[in-house]
Amino acid sequence: MTETAPAQQTTEPTYHVVVNDEEQYSIWPTDQDMPAGWRATGTDGTKEECLSHIDEVWTDMRPRSLREAMLADEAAGDGATPPAPDPEPEGPGLVDRLCAGDHPVEVVLRPESTPAALREAVDRGYVFLRFTDTRGGTELGVRLDPAATSLDGGDLTAGTGHIEVAGVLSLDFEEVRCRARVDLADLTGRGGLERVTGA
Repeated sequence: MTETAPAQQTTEPTYHVVVNDEEQYSIWPTDQDMPAGWRATGTDGTKEECLSHIDEVWTDMRPRSLREAMLADEAAGDGATPPAPDPEPEGPGLVDRLCAGDHPVEVVLRPESTPAALREAVDRGYVFLRFTDTRGGTELGVRLDPAATSLDGGDLTAGTGHIEVAGVLSLDFEEVRCRARVDLADLTGRGGLERVTGA
């Protein structure tokens, strides 16, 4: 009788539920360093457990700054009941919209938006980009792919020319590649998303 080797058990990866300063939620592998601008909420688990938790707690998808601005506008009003917000437009979701063509983007840097600060972010391998033509703006943290990122067209010290940045991230529970061409003179440009096939 031939003995069969016991099947090797594979450990399912675990994730942190993370949140940024705008109170937007995502998940991040527990075996990787936390990206700049994000912090753990204290909830860990499998991918499905973390996404289920986010569905429960992330009930208002508006960035915190937008919510606070809207509250300030209401407080400054004449006391009349404010009109109901416009319903979300019917049609394609956020990923579909950002995958269609190029869109205006701006680099988000804190505390100051300068080419030098962008160079530090690029050196860390992580930048934040805001798609400004979505409702309320969509800020994405992009872990840069060195093979797809090109700094040859610009001078980050002088703040001239342009650079190409790209990397993979998760948006609305889909893995997408973000790419953008950024003008170093004003840290704005054009960019878009594409779905990562085989994810």
